[in-house]
Amino acid sequence: MGKSFLIDHGSGTVIGETAEIGDNVTIYQDVTLGGTSLSPGKRHPTLGNNVVVGAGAKILGPVKIGDNVKIGANTVVIKDVPPNSVVVGVPGRIVARNGKKTPPIDLYHGDLPDPVIEMIRAMQEKIEHLEKEVQALKKNRKGD
Repeated sequence: MGKSFLIDHGSGTVIGETAEIGDNVTIYQDVTLGGTSLSPGKRHPTLGNNVVVGAGAKILGPVKIGDNVKIGANTVVIKDVPPNSVVVGVPGRIVARNGKKTPPIDLYHGDLPDPVIEMIRAMQEKIEHLEKEVQALKKNRKGD
């Protein structure tokens, strides 16, 4: 653990045995710096300098969190985070980097694909295709 390490309201905070914490790091309540395996060696996160980890966040595995990173409350981080980033969500995703917002990569609920509607559309197209084939067969049969 580096200098000026602060656990604010430490209730429920878990710090794994191989976790490394840089200077000027603040961790709020219910944060987990946890492992994802029982294998020997490095199993827990490494936090750089000037990192803030919001309440309830989970940082899991031997991931590296860069300097000047902010991790939002209840975020779950399972991949490395580059320096100067803001991470939120489950799983954690970068929403700002070097002071600039990143383009949204998530879909809005109204834009999510509906597999039932897609299946109905596919069935409608198949029915229309089969009806055309039946009409063509009837037409050819009348011509015989």
